[in-house]
Amino acid sequence: MMKSILAFFLFGAAAAFTPSAQNGVRLSTPLAAEKSPAMPFLPYPENVRGYIGDDIAFDPLGFSEFFPMDYLRESELKHGRIAMLAVVGYICVDLGIVLHPYGQGLTSATAHDVMVEKGVMGNILIWMCLAEIVSYLAVSEMLQGSGREPGYYGFGVKFYEGKSDEQIKKIKYQEIMNGRLAMLAFGGMVTQSVYYDVGFPYV
Repeated sequence: MMKSILAFFLFGAAAAFTPSAQNGVRLSTPLAAEKSPAMPFLPYPENVRGYIGDDIAFDPLGFSEFFPMDYLRESELKHGRIAMLAVVGYICVDLGIVLHPYGQGLTSATAHDVMVEKGVMGNILIWMCLAEIVSYLAVSEMLQGSGREPGYYGFGVKFYEGKSDEQIKKIKYQEIMNGRLAMLAFGGMVTQSVYYDVGFPYV
């Protein structure tokens, strides 16, 4: 009798962990959900679907669940483009290619403090603020449903002429990936040049 009662309770406990089904349809569970290719232990971020790069679906912190994807993509493209320019500029200065007279004899790492002291950085900040104000008008209209593509300002469209949709998609994909690489690279370059007090190639 005791063995029968024990077996009954063990069976009931095991059944509690068995997925139930209703009308012959198996219920989906978090473990069975689609996973992010970039982070296989995390669920696929559904809001990135349809955007270039959704084959990787890298969003481990879930930003796409809290912010509009158009805004996130706009920010990523802007920061990526700035980083690509910054990488080239940082290297050029350390190779001796200097345009501003105050920059003569300075490295990229040492130029910052001198330019702040001379007031050059203040001028740059003003122009950057003006550029942000103008660009936000386009971003605001985009977020209100204007249909504008994130990051599109009408520049570089000549590269799309004569190309198929697949080729254009590849160009846009390459821009995103190169921008991501540049953001990481610039951080590494600055860290190496300041910490070790070395110039290009920062080793």
